[in-house]
Amino acid sequence: MDALPSFYDNLDGFRAEGWRRLAEGVTNRHSPFHTPSLATVDAAGRPRLRTVVLRAADAGAGALRFHCDRRSDKAREIAENGLAALHVYDGRAKLQLRIEGRAHLHQDDAVADAAWGAALTMSRICYGVEPAPGTALTAGDAYTMPDEDPEARIGRENFCAVVLSAERLDLLYLDRRGHRRAVFRRGTETWTGTWVAP
Repeated sequence: MDALPSFYDNLDGFRAEGWRRLAEGVTNRHSPFHTPSLATVDAAGRPRLRTVVLRAADAGAGALRFHCDRRSDKAREIAENGLAALHVYDGRAKLQLRIEGRAHLHQDDAVADAAWGAALTMSRICYGVEPAPGTALTAGDAYTMPDEDPEARIGRENFCAVVLSAERLDLLYLDRRGHRRAVFRRGTETWTGTWVAP
């Protein structure tokens, strides 16, 4: 029988494991934590869900960063109310993580500039696609992508860095000997957590 993970009955260790997995997801494109699902709320109050690429995870600040096109529905929804949640499930690790919080768009500031500067050219050109994301097309290929820009500026005007300030973490570990689930809430400076029924 497999050994139980060190966080199995350790509340602080469980939260640390969640953030460790998120940090690993930033750099490991094969990790399920690299591509979490993002939920937002549209103007009619309907939930909207899509996959994003995790670009930064800062456990100390309780912040996560991903990118989007400022012309997209997700940018509009974040600008309107900021409510957002991320969800990841890693089947191999038998670990689910849900994060709820407030998302903030960074378009023309130092956060956006640094994120743009760190992005690969192949990622940058996606923000130069015309027409805007979600626009109806007459055919599947009726859009244009710019050529690679030696100055890497094409698409910058459409680029947003999104920072999600986590307010609530919900972690679930599955094991036949007994599941473990914990919920953590962020106060002004620290996290408080409690075990909850799975």
